[in-house]
Amino acid sequence: MGDGESLVTGLVDRFGRVATDLRVSLTDRCNLRCSYCMPAEGLAWLPRDEQLTDDEVGRLIRIGVAELGIREVRFTGGEPLLRRGLLGIVGAAARLTPRPSLKLTTNGIGLEKIAGALKEAGLDRVNVSLDTLDADRFKELTRRDRLDDVLRGLEAAAAAGLTPVKINTVLMRGINEDEAPQLMKFALTYGYQLRFIEQMPLDAQHQWDRHTMVTAEEILAALAPFGLRPDPVSRGTAPAETWLVPGHVDAAGEPARVGVIGSVTRPFCGDCDRTRLTADGQIRNCLFATEESDLRKLLRSGGSDAEIAEAWRAAMRGKRAGHGIDDPSFLQPARPMSAIGG
Repeated sequence: MGDGESLVTGLVDRFGRVATDLRVSLTDRCNLRCSYCMPAEGLAWLPRDEQLTDDEVGRLIRIGVAELGIREVRFTGGEPLLRRGLLGIVGAAARLTPRPSLKLTTNGIGLEKIAGALKEAGLDRVNVSLDTLDADRFKELTRRDRLDDVLRGLEAAAAAGLTPVKINTVLMRGINEDEAPQLMKFALTYGYQLRFIEQMPLDAQHQWDRHTMVTAEEILAALAPFGLRPDPVSRGTAPAETWLVPGHVDAAGEPARVGVIGSVTRPFCGDCDRTRLTADGQIRNCLFATEESDLRKLLRSGGSDAEIAEAWRAAMRGKRAGHGIDDPSFLQPARPMSAIGG
């Protein structure tokens, strides 16, 4: 399907934005209990029979690619490495024509063991969440003593060629905001690409407070000693604003970059090209949407590819102009991030 055709038959919203990036949540389960995401006891997980099967996930990805112009697929969770059929799902997506770019966001637990197999299955690269390099602080934040596992996972991903390996970091006031320079040095040393992300109102406890959030402006101030320069390469529809780090290169020998995703204070809704599929088969046209469209029911009632594609288009036509966090009427989604997928 060419670009011209995708503009006509693809996922176009009423503001003319075209969704070509599909985020697929493979599970709502996670093996960490990050304090800014979920309570220590975890959450009530989706029943198995409500989750899409591997074949159902594969079919929806195929429809997205073949019928709706999807060019990039990112596997998320919860923690996607917990999905037993992960390698098969990745492999099926890699065999599609046209072949989409395939990425995965993970907390890194278990990545050391599966990185090579993921690359062999067809995965292109990974993002690994890492908020601290201090073992005690990691244990406090995640309620698990697994920092070494994450660091080994990063190394394994790089060795397997899942590059550029990117690190996602959320800075939190009074918790880890002092670690920005240390995390930057770590990423530069190993050739990883660091992405700082503003904390968003997607926690299960609904305790997010804009006034305690570390902003993009504060993050950039903390990185001032590195002498960052604006990146001459356009960000396009990418969520991260990027800067060059003078005097450094990444693992591929390219100029080192650091990114800041200012979802709250520097929203990029006008250029959003994403559509999201939850582990139980719901389409979300925005990370902060309060409504969903059920594709699982259509799948299991014998819906044709054409009917499913049209339902998906209809879901995207209802997308709002922006997430509305600054609007007094803003309501945090009922689902937390772990149940939506990044």
